[in-house]
Amino acid sequence: QEQFVESGGGLVQLGGSLTIACVGSGRYTNTLVVGWYRQAPGQLREPVAQILSSDQWVNYADSVKGRFTISRDTAKNTVYLQMNNLKPEDTAIYYCNFLPPVDSSWGPGTQVTVSS
Repeated sequence: QEQFVESGGGLVQLGGSLTIACVGSGRYTNTLVVGWYRQAPGQLREPVAQILSSDQWVNYADSVKGRFTISRDTAKNTVYLQMNNLKPEDTAIYYCNFLPPVDSSWGPGTQVTVSS
């Protein structure tokens, strides 16, 4: 079963930037649609961005469109999320998983906190 491990989160000021990464344990990371999700305190987990294996298709939630960029490095089995112009409402634990998500593939997530 393929699992993801996220990293790169931290504390950043309003308007700042941060890039987070997730590494997949198996070959499907490079062949299936992988997405970033986030869960804020007291909120449901929501999809943020997705990328197709060929990099020819990406999709973003309206709330992050124009600020976040998803990319992947197939040689490293890694998917990145570059986040610019961060806002307090971006504060959440960020996870990656397939689209649709596989329950057994959730990793520990990485905390992103935006201070105002």
